[in-house]
Amino acid sequence: MSEPFSQDSLPAPSTSQVPDDPEGRPASGRAMGGQEIDLQLKPERGECAALEIGCVSFPARARGQDHINEDYVGVMLGDLAERAARGSVIALADGVSGSKGGRVAAELSVRTFIDAYYGLADTLQPGVAAARALEAIHGWLHQIGRVDPALKQMAASFAALIVRRATAYLVAAGDVRLYLLRDGQLTQLGDDDVVPVAFGSYVAHAVGMLPTLVTRIETLELHEGDRLLMCSDGLYRRVPMRELQTVLAARGGALETARRLNALAMTRGSQDDVTSAVLDVGGLPLLDVGYLERVVGTLPIPAVPDAGEVVDGYLLKSVLSDGFYSRIFAGYDLADPNTPLALKFPKPRVEQDENVRQSIVRERWLAGKISDDGVLAPMPIDADRQTRLYVVMPLGSGVTLEKLLAAPQPMALPRALKIAQQLGHSIDVLNRRNIFHRDIKPENVLVMWGDSTRLLDLGFGYMPGMQLPGPDAAPGSPAYMAPELMKGAQGDARSEVFAFGVTLYRLFSGGKLPYGFNGRVPLYQYRPDAPLWLDLVLEKTLQPDPARRYQDVLEVCADLERFSSGRDAMAPIRRKPLLESDPVLFWQMIVVLLLALLLWSLIRH
Repeated sequence: MSEPFSQDSLPAPSTSQVPDDPEGRPASGRAMGGQEIDLQLKPERGECAALEIGCVSFPARARGQDHINEDYVGVMLGDLAERAARGSVIALADGVSGSKGGRVAAELSVRTFIDAYYGLADTLQPGVAAARALEAIHGWLHQIGRVDPALKQMAASFAALIVRRATAYLVAAGDVRLYLLRDGQLTQLGDDDVVPVAFGSYVAHAVGMLPTLVTRIETLELHEGDRLLMCSDGLYRRVPMRELQTVLAARGGALETARRLNALAMTRGSQDDVTSAVLDVGGLPLLDVGYLERVVGTLPIPAVPDAGEVVDGYLLKSVLSDGFYSRIFAGYDLADPNTPLALKFPKPRVEQDENVRQSIVRERWLAGKISDDGVLAPMPIDADRQTRLYVVMPLGSGVTLEKLLAAPQPMALPRALKIAQQLGHSIDVLNRRNIFHRDIKPENVLVMWGDSTRLLDLGFGYMPGMQLPGPDAAPGSPAYMAPELMKGAQGDARSEVFAFGVTLYRLFSGGKLPYGFNGRVPLYQYRPDAPLWLDLVLEKTLQPDPARRYQDVLEVCADLERFSSGRDAMAPIRRKPLLESDPVLFWQMIVVLLLALLLWSLIRH
């Protein structure tokens, strides 16, 4: 993470504080007590907007020289990769007056929010990641305020502005405000969490205040030339909105404008700490198909190598597969020959199919971002080492589920149920990171020793949190694609359920697909020993309407677990006798049989 901007440390409070990292960098930055932040951000590869940021914070003079500023502001621009995935953050907290730990709550909420936000999965949408980070911090501060007498009822109003590419996200709780100046007009974004009373108002929601936090999330599409102001109540309670607009519209530099606003608040007799953070938006990045490739760096796609060659220090021992668009080798790093690897090299013809090229780039971007055992994810490669486009993955010792389904007899139900549960959790590993695989099928499932599973081939994964443009045609294998994907939808947890359902049907049926001329084929037609509940679960996974499907794969796994553990759970489907299923036909057949016997008897005599 790129180094933030910080001043001297706080006096140690009676509770533990966020430590600096081993390299000596502070966990976040701040500007307080007359201190300032002056930053400019220029994109390296079109990954972010051009920004100018100026922050100024004054303590309340009316409270004496010994007063400690209870406002705390932090700025984290991030390095290139962080700006692309998470964006840049300005966070401002104002300790709630009357609480013993307001000063500490302000600093801890800003410092820990920035750390927590950048620590979450890159594929989560910024608003989702920010809300999760703030909720976790709130619970921590609320607990400290309950058990530590020196920090009783510690709380802070909080707001964070996240700018990622051409979108800004506001996550707030309390009365820290954000204003937007656009085309000369000033507007407030969102509302204050305050309750009016006879002699003013009080903060209704703040970080650490109540057992439950009510978080406001606002989204704003930025325009070039926008100016944003985040400020504490020490400014806006003394300076009316028309005067704020006049100062902001004067178009001085960001830092100079923040200084003028704070000075104006002091002139107006502000009795509170005053903090202003001004952000000016310059050029905005374009959102296009090549965006992610520009972020990770453009690499050439020369002719594919052959077995026995060495590429960037990797020895390619043998060919694992040779498809139309790529060739996959078994090999190893010469620096670590004991670790088997799989290396995927795209063929030059991928230049003719943008979907395929972007799938390789997407896999490369995901390298190092997924470490769970349930996914065979790409490994990170040193940028200085890699001279061409390829992907390196650990080489698992399993076999694809497609090969297992080639056996002459369907797999035993207990084993198939275990693999189904394992695969469901492998899919959930991605989905909870806001990654939707979109090509779940037996060929992309590696079954390891002990029947654990690894999900393969993340190239067609959809990451809505990255705001990447989708392909013109839906990727994936048609037989496994949910109807909404066929109609142009990008995919979500419910479309993953559909592909999971088709895969499970093939797993239990011995490789058969669930479709026939008249729609879905009941499982018992291929597998008479299958229990009735299993067919009902599969039927629900394959509902054409997403609303009638299971809403995520964990719901499917829960039902598989629940029904399979019941009494007589593995009893096969019992077909009803004809007398129960169609009594009219039963008696008609009896009558016909009796007439036939009567005629035969008359003929004999």
